[in-house]
Amino acid sequence: MSEKRPLILVTNDDGINAPGIRALIEVMNTLGDVMVVAPDSPQSGMGHAITINDTLYCNSINVTNGDPQNEYSCSGTPVDCVKIAVNEILKRKPDLCVSGINHGSNSSINVIYSGTMSAAVEAGTQGIPAIGFSLLDYSLEADFEPSKKFVKAIAQETLKNGLPKGVVLNVNIPKLNASEIKGMKVCRQANAHWEEKFDKRTNPVGRDYYWLSGEFVNDDEGDDTDEWALHNGYVSVVPVQFDLTAYRAIDELNSWEL
Repeated sequence: MSEKRPLILVTNDDGINAPGIRALIEVMNTLGDVMVVAPDSPQSGMGHAITINDTLYCNSINVTNGDPQNEYSCSGTPVDCVKIAVNEILKRKPDLCVSGINHGSNSSINVIYSGTMSAAVEAGTQGIPAIGFSLLDYSLEADFEPSKKFVKAIAQETLKNGLPKGVVLNVNIPKLNASEIKGMKVCRQANAHWEEKFDKRTNPVGRDYYWLSGEFVNDDEGDDTDEWALHNGYVSVVPVQFDLTAYRAIDELNSWEL
């Protein structure tokens, strides 16, 4: 790998063979030297999980499409992939970590469940500028072409300018044709939630089991949110911090008789 070109770590949560990561790799190869370390199977919804009670395997794989990057398939979670890449595989700290392109939304409250975003957050905790990219299309046949120019533009600006300390970017892209996407908006995370539902069933031996489903409910009417941007044809760019301290609550809690 060249010392002159940026070193870019690529990962995801849909697995190393997902179409989304292939699109992301294609874009990143135009910007720098690429190293791919991604899960060997889908890891959606894993959040910031790490593997502590099992062994991890990380295997170099052959790239069938002729791309010039190195690729490793990891048995762990997206966060495991970042940790093992930075500590065991890469010879130096990457200049950028990108995660995705996720098949499906990671806007609003979804960010806390997302393996895609947790990989980016993990990179951020290690001082690496990081971005999570998601397309609002869950299909394996999703069209990532309209996403590529936005992915490239945001990655380029991040490489050029860096990111504020303790911040990573959560980028969501609407499921639209290129001509229908109006542009990009930097915005805040919408105040929304999931109303969970469990489909309860009984297996042939009489044991109950459950399938989780639910409905996404946007409680936020603001026009400065990621949900507003996405529903109005914009790519949403939300700066996410991994310091979870609620600073506004400190004075109130100090008034308690603790």
